[in-house]
Amino acid sequence: MNARHAILCLLSIVFVLVLASPAPADSAAGLKAGVARVDITPDKPVTMSGYGSRKGLSTGVHDPLSARALAFEVGGKRLVLVSTDLIGYYDATDAVRAAVIAECKLQPSELFLSAIHTHSAPTPTLSTDRGHANNVEYTEALKGKIVAVVRQSLAGLEPVKLGVGAGSCPIGVNRRELRITPKGESSIVLGRNPYGTTDKEVLVLKIAKADDTPLAVAFDYATHATCLGTANYTISGDVLGLAAQFVEKIVGSGAVAPVFAGASGNIDPWFRVLPKFNEEPGWVPEPVLLGTFLGEEVVHVYRAINQTGSAGNLATDYVTLQLPTKPPEKGSTEKKPATRPFNITAARLGDIAFVGLGGEVLTEIGMAIKAGSPCERTFVITHCNGAGSYLAPKGYHVEGGYEVTTSPYAPQAADLVIREAIRMLHDL
Repeated sequence: MNARHAILCLLSIVFVLVLASPAPADSAAGLKAGVARVDITPDKPVTMSGYGSRKGLSTGVHDPLSARALAFEVGGKRLVLVSTDLIGYYDATDAVRAAVIAECKLQPSELFLSAIHTHSAPTPTLSTDRGHANNVEYTEALKGKIVAVVRQSLAGLEPVKLGVGAGSCPIGVNRRELRITPKGESSIVLGRNPYGTTDKEVLVLKIAKADDTPLAVAFDYATHATCLGTANYTISGDVLGLAAQFVEKIVGSGAVAPVFAGASGNIDPWFRVLPKFNEEPGWVPEPVLLGTFLGEEVVHVYRAINQTGSAGNLATDYVTLQLPTKPPEKGSTEKKPATRPFNITAARLGDIAFVGLGGEVLTEIGMAIKAGSPCERTFVITHCNGAGSYLAPKGYHVEGGYEVTTSPYAPQAADLVIREAIRMLHDL
């Protein structure tokens, strides 16, 4: 055999060995995650969110409020999901997001800054013209705490296993109740409509350390956190916040349970806008009852997730849509902008999707996004990276009701958001 022939044979053998060898692990093999939690309970009386008729300051605390951060990293790309026991960030949104992005060196698309929409928490504001001085002080401190909790979650990144599962829970109910007067006049009011559309899906994300120790249990469910109403002046995470506390207690091992409010602009808890925590002997207070019910379903789903492993690649996107607004009413001389911004954030972690919607989105919109998603599971997270008010499906603009009359958006706006969110997920 001459030298040239020997070299060719050797190269052929090398080529075959390369083809036969296992492919290099993709970036999923490098999946890392980190979690952190910080207490954000106010230490002074504050004005509370969600009900315009409630003017006084808070008088006590039933359960602590938390901000929870869950960070992922794959191949240098990062994603941070922040769940906060607040109604939303409103006029503080841009300031808090900018601080986190700058301090933690994130891309705008890598941060999901969200709130669970509890109506029993402080009203965030950075302006004394818009809120009480105690609330401004609280929000300034909150900004630093959010930066710190995100930084801590990123600093704790470690190799993890990931699993996802789904369950169902009936505690959320459609609140668009049809009332008909003795004269035969009909209207849609805020009440209880047991036969109306609801998204009962409970999505659960299981994150475990390499040795299977629980690290985080993230979950998503579509309901307002409004078990407590206008007469309540006690600080609480309400249904969703209490569910997260329950999950953390039961799972143990220091696991953190970030909770996210799904598309629930027209969904309330089964028991809604109650005056206080009922302390009657033998009575289980409704927020505790419903929060525990949801929390137990989360734990059931979590314990049934047996398949954990890599998650594929990580990709994110962030878009600000200019949505059309309602035309001025007939005879009105008020000048309104033709469009209003609405933020959509999207991320894919393997076959798991996250869609952050910067507003109070009705449940049919979230369900449509899930139906059109290319991923096996899609977490729709509202009150995320914006405060865009109510967004209702086109058909509801014919029916009317509170969500429609208070929305600034034109009937076609919801379809634009649905199409854009689905497009973003497919492009990722």
